[in-house]
Amino acid sequence: MGRTVVELFYDVISPYSWLGFEVLCRYRHIWNIDLSFRPAFLGGIMQATGNKPPGMLPKRAEYLLKDIKRMAKYYQVPVQILGDDFQRVLGTGSLGAMRFITAIDMTQPQYVEPLSREFWLRFWSQAARQAGLSSELAQKTLEMISSPAVKNRLKGTTDEAIKYGAFGMPAVVAHFNGEPHLFFGCDRLELLGSIIGEKWLGPVPSPKM
Repeated sequence: MGRTVVELFYDVISPYSWLGFEVLCRYRHIWNIDLSFRPAFLGGIMQATGNKPPGMLPKRAEYLLKDIKRMAKYYQVPVQILGDDFQRVLGTGSLGAMRFITAIDMTQPQYVEPLSREFWLRFWSQAARQAGLSSELAQKTLEMISSPAVKNRLKGTTDEAIKYGAFGMPAVVAHFNGEPHLFFGCDRLELLGSIIGEKWLGPVPSPKM
């Protein structure tokens, strides 16, 4: 039986994307899947679908702080969000970050995973260095992010996620039995496993011996 291609559309502005990202990274060595990272722009998806950031609703933002803390512990991912982080992050946006990651995906794709992880952890200048990029490569990539090629690549990936039916992130698309299956959210990975015939072993599975 062939390997199932699983595409992860994500934006580093989304803490739930980080949870899904780390769990799928663990399962790519256990399930019979080929995991493909698809950095996209959540703002573009929100605008195209009429969706709104969940943190904009005060009561929901209050709940999300508690929910993310619980999920982070359960998934064993070091997400730490304070009360004012939602507004700060929403005010900053992620377009520049996602263009940076897209540029790396186009030129040095082996850095996409560690760079994405570091973007979730810290600011850009530290992110590039901690992910193993040289200062020269980081500078060259920064110069690329305003280029039409990078802008078009990010827009194309975002449009592809929308085509699959994405309205938020993370959006996971499994290509199984000749058709794409969309799963929204980091808490649908157990269902993903069921659809593709793989066993769910919890968010922190033991690797195959």
